[in-house]
Amino acid sequence: MKKPWAGRFSEDTSSIVESFTESVSFDHRLWRYDIEGSIAHAKMLGKQGIISKDDSKKIVRGLQDIAKEIETGKFKFRQDLEDIHMNIEAALIKKAGDAGAKLHTARSRNDQVALDLRLYLRAESEEIISLIKRFQRTLLDSSIKYLDSLTPGYTHLQRAQPVLLSHHLLAYVEMFERDVERFSFSFKQINRLPLGSCALAGTTLPIDRAYVAKLLGFDGIAQNSIDAVSDRDFAIAFLSNAALLIMHLSRLSEELILWSSEEFRFMELPDSFTTGSSIMPQKKNPDVAELIRGKTGRVYGNLLNLLTVMKGLPLSYNRDLQEDKFPVFDTVDTIKSCLTVINEMFPAIRFDTKRMQATSGDAYSTATDLAEYLVKKGVPFRKAHEITGKIVLYCLKRKKRLEDLGLKELHTFSDVISNDIYSCLTAEKSVRNKISLGSTSPLEVKKQIRRLQKKVGSKH
Repeated sequence: MKKPWAGRFSEDTSSIVESFTESVSFDHRLWRYDIEGSIAHAKMLGKQGIISKDDSKKIVRGLQDIAKEIETGKFKFRQDLEDIHMNIEAALIKKAGDAGAKLHTARSRNDQVALDLRLYLRAESEEIISLIKRFQRTLLDSSIKYLDSLTPGYTHLQRAQPVLLSHHLLAYVEMFERDVERFSFSFKQINRLPLGSCALAGTTLPIDRAYVAKLLGFDGIAQNSIDAVSDRDFAIAFLSNAALLIMHLSRLSEELILWSSEEFRFMELPDSFTTGSSIMPQKKNPDVAELIRGKTGRVYGNLLNLLTVMKGLPLSYNRDLQEDKFPVFDTVDTIKSCLTVINEMFPAIRFDTKRMQATSGDAYSTATDLAEYLVKKGVPFRKAHEITGKIVLYCLKRKKRLEDLGLKELHTFSDVISNDIYSCLTAEKSVRNKISLGSTSPLEVKKQIRRLQKKVGSKH
């Protein structure tokens, strides 16, 4: 088949150039969206009388037949045809003859590929949002299961204050809710029709872009034809969202790695989602969590990749934009695989709630409660902080816990302390005494669960 630009050239394209510039080896995965967009375009051409209705129907039937061939693995992609668009068009012309040759009327590969990528990312965004919500439900179910379990809360990776395990898990539900919001927002940016912009300047033919947008389910139309073919902001926004999402998955994975270590022993990962050592028979390694943490770098790199591609491009379309596929495709595959595997693994994790509870009151983690007790007695907070610090130092020197101190000892630090001090010195009482909105008290955590259930649902 001749190149679509053969009329202008007196020499055939070098085979080296064909190999260097081809994209069908990776953009073939856009075939479904290329055919979907082409069918809508053909219907519009027929409706507008730009081509005959009979030719329009022949094109649609031919494209549907090609779709079946690709689905069944019978279609042969050719590198010499360069990309997914020309592969499908060449096959269509074989099937529909001159009618097939009319399909490319009033469009360019510039607006065609922009359309394909938007349709692809629209579908993948919906699937990723669905996977995130599924994992949110998994975390919500675990939060309900461990509603009354205590665990140490950390700052600087030092034990800080006791919290409910459910409260800790809900922190990730909140993170992923922001991810859902971001993907939902970028979905709106994706869902604008670029087709009809042609190469960059539009067309003299009486096309109906609104009709195509309606057929393809787009919410709006790209208003500037130059911007429409050169814009990849929507793809960058998608990659940015993905970078934040996998960062959240990586933070969770880091905690799973730490908590399953012998130093913490807060939980045990399921055997089916861990591996062993080739030399150390006793080892049980958190490979899944480590790989999620490691793959974060790939997703970050993909974002920087596309940002770098775009940073110096003059308007409008440039062939550099062919390089947008690698980072987008790899990010989609990476994100979906990470969400899928963690969704399967997490319900099988066994938390050692006894150990978590036993350590939740260590390291003087109720010291803030003691300081706030003094505040309620009228002591300025800075003074209360100083008094509590002295009490902690006293305990450290004598290897005592706060709750083991007698009232006589406590009076040496402040005479406002009375017997009611013991209502705040244990981890259990510390958690129950919290009253602020969004805090770790059982009452507040239950409210958080109910609020999040309304957003993402739950099995319970």
